[in-house]
Amino acid sequence: MKDNKNNKPVTHNKDFVFKKRNYQIMFIGLAFIIIGFILMSGGGSDDPNVFNPDIFNFRRIRLAPTLILIGFAIEVYAILANPLKKK
Repeated sequence: MKDNKNNKPVTHNKDFVFKKRNYQIMFIGLAFIIIGFILMSGGGSDDPNVFNPDIFNFRRIRLAPTLILIGFAIEVYAILANPLKKK
């Protein structure tokens, strides 16, 4: 491909948008989200006529959604973090 102004070939930089640090933070956030969904699962009843109050315990109502929200916040931070900035 040639540049119209100078007739010089256009070079494309094929580097990744994120660096290793960003991907590490993303995987940490993904782990929080997965753990949250795992903690939220279960608690149902095999018989639809029997109510299982275990679906309203602390783990499913408070802990799991909090972990999922923390995971999403970590994901946003991983996307916005400057990969060139040193610790």
